[in-house]
Order: sequence, then structure tokens, then C-alpha cells
Amino acid sequence: ARAWTGPLLLGLAVALSFLPAVNGLPLAAYVAIATGLLGGILSLPALVQFVLSLLSPRVQGSALALLALERARRFPGSAAVATSGVVASLALSVALTVMVSSFRHSVTQWLDVMLPADLYVRAAVAAGGAETAVLPPDFVARVASLPEIARVSAVRQRSLTLDPARPNVMLLARSLRPEPGAAAPAPVPLPLVSAALPFPASPDEIAIFVSEAMVDVYGARLGQPLELPGLGGPRTRFVVSGIWRDYARQHGSIAIDRQDYLRLSEDASVNDLAVFLQPGVAAATVRQALEAGYRGRIEVSASQAIRQLSLRIFDRSFAVTYWLQAVAIGMGLMGVSASFSAQVMARRREFGLLAHVGLSRRQILALVAGEGALWTLLGSVAGTLLGLAVSVVLVHVVNPQSFHWTMDLHLPWARLLALGLSVVLAGTLTAWLSGRLAAGQDAVQAVRQEQ
Repeated sequence: ARAWTGPLLLGLAVALSFLPAVNGLPLAAYVAIATGLLGGILSLPALVQFVLSLLSPRVQGSALALLALERARRFPGSAAVATSGVVASLALSVALTVMVSSFRHSVTQWLDVMLPADLYVRAAVAAGGAETAVLPPDFVARVASLPEIARVSAVRQRSLTLDPARPNVMLLARSLRPEPGAAAPAPVPLPLVSAALPFPASPDEIAIFVSEAMVDVYGARLGQPLELPGLGGPRTRFVVSGIWRDYARQHGSIAIDRQDYLRLSEDASVNDLAVFLQPGVAAATVRQALEAGYRGRIEVSASQAIRQLSLRIFDRSFAVTYWLQAVAIGMGLMGVSASFSAQVMARRREFGLLAHVGLSRRQILALVAGEGALWTLLGSVAGTLLGLAVSVVLVHVVNPQSFHWTMDLHLPWARLLALGLSVVLAGTLTAWLSGRLAAGQDAVQAVRQEQ
């Protein structure tokens, strides 16, 4: 391949990552990832030449180090071939690590915003589904009157059909307006992706907050009206006042203030109840009081338990990615082993000459291990950089186009450093073992042939 092929493919990958999805599939982004990986591998010889030219003046005092460096410098193609598998496998491992870490970090922040109360009460799921499972009205009134409870926040969930050709979206009626008489306006209790607009002053204009899926699927825009069939009268105008992340409902959701919803629908049903306790009150004691007389009809959970269960399910769902990373890196190291074994067999005369001028077998194997360390170090750096670039595409392009939600890029530096160092150590050991097994007595035989 020509020297400009790699950079050209990398530039093409950047351009492809800006293209939109095709029928809801991020096809251009997938091609961008493949093109970027190929471009990064084809750019390895130029990278090897550049880095080794910087290192050469610094190793003049060590004959073995200088020999290993100069050979890699004279034959950058061999180094690229030996490390291409490591670069590709490490890049994919880094990309998966960053993507999963970013998703988990974003989900953790989302749970912190969505679960501010101490306890959550929901109606036991009925035969008609979660929408028809409502809490008894007398129960809601009794909970609000308990002295151990500071306040409660009721939530009503119901589905809306905005487009018969698409799945229903979920309407969430919950407290969104700031408390009356508050010294400073409180932020909207939703994980917003940007600043929210003020609540409309006109009673005919109703503020709604849409999830990111509503933006992608239904074209909702901040500050623009959105029609909600079956809710409100002919003069009612629903205005998108904010956009929020919703990792629980992929097909779209709309949040509306509960008071506005009651005025428009006269539906006082409650599916969920957020319970805020007085300071110093034990959650376990209140939980027993809430369940008394309603066991089997309600479900009471602590916010911390919901959070832990959600993250445990998340970790279990993505546990397979760590095994896939191990398999990918193992296959890359197998490529390094095969490449080094073939090169050692082809370099018998070179090793014979080195033995003839006084290098011992241990020094020759140290030379092979040094080359392996150098090449896998370069491959680890290149693979990490390439993996970070791929992770940006996964987080900011593939994920939003596939699932209609965004997340923040979170880099787990300690894990990435451990991953890179483990590849360098494993690559060095692999090169040493390959040289030891493949060389054997080849150096001695080569000396005899030269004589």
C-alpha cells in the first residue's frame, strides 16, 4: 500500500461518521469504524518510522537496544505486520471498554436524577399491564398524612398513540413545576440534555418535556409545539420546553406537570409514589407501615436498592464484552507469536552472525524479546489511540442513531492503562517464547554453516 493510503482512509472514516442513519441503522458509522481500523493499520509503517527516528539518538549507549531499534527502523513493514493484529484487537477492546464505561457512568447519573426520594411505591402489576396497575386512592391519602413523611410525589403513566405505524410513547405526569413560595426556582427534576425553557405563562400553553427519542423519531424541537392526540381541548397548545435522557423507554416518552395533566384529563390515578422521609426517620420502619394492610397490592422499594439492582443488571448484561476483549487480544497475540516464529526461522543466519561476534543465546533471545516489547509498545499506543477514536464514533454516532439516546464520554484511564500494559507484557513474553521455541539451536547451526 502507498504511504498516503492509510491517512486517506482515516480521513474517509471521519467523513463517514458525520453521515445520518439509513432506515434507523448507522450503516455509515459501521463503515467508518472498519475504514478507520484499516487506515490505522496501514499507517503503522509511517508511525513506526517517525517514533523510532525520535528514539534512535537516546539508545546509542546500549548495543542490544540499538540493534533492536535499528532493525525495526530498517524494516517498518515487518513491525507493522507483526503488530497489526494487536493494534486491531486492542483498538476494539479499548473502544468497547470506553463505550461500556461511558454508558454505565451516564446510567448512574441518570439514576441519581430519576431517584431522588427515599422510598418508591408502585402498584402491583395487574393483568392489563403497568398502565392499569394503580394505587388505591385511600392509600395515597394515608401515605401523605403520615408524620414520618415529609412529602410525596405522585406519578401517572399512560401510553399515547402519536403515529399508528409506530409503537406508543409513554406519557409521565409528575411534579415538574417549582414548589410555590420557593426562594429560588428549582431545576426541572429530569436529566435534561440542555437548559429548559421557562414554563409558559398562558394557561392554554402547556409545557412538555420530551425524551431524545421523540426528537429523532417524531421531529420534536425545543420551543416548538407538539400535538398530543386525545389530551386537552382545541385551544390547548403543547410546547416542548426541554429535552431529557430516558434510558428506560427507547420508543419515546413525554413528561408533563401533574397539575397540568389533572386539569386537562381529570385522571387522578396514580401508578407510582415517590416518598420523601423526614430527617432521621428509618426507611425500614416506614416501609413496614406502608405495607400494613396492602401487602400484595403494592410494592415498596428503597431508592438505593433500585439503583443497585439496575447497575447489577447492567453489569451482567455487558459482562460478555470482557470475554470478547480477552478473546480478541488473545487472537492478536497469536498473530504476534506466528509472525515472530516465522521471522526467527528466517533470521537464522543473522542470529548465527551475532553468535559468531560474541552474543550468547540468552542475549539473542533478549534481543528478540526487546523487539517484541518495542513492537507491541508501539502497537499498544497505536491501538489505544485508534480505539479512543472508534469509541467516539460508538458513543456519539452509533449509540444515538441506534437507540435514540445520548451519553457522556467517560474514559476509565486506569483500566485503559492496565489493558495497554498487559498487552505489552504479554507481547514481550510471547516474542521471547516464540524466539526460544523457534530458534532452538538454529544459531549454533547457522554458525557451523557459515564456517
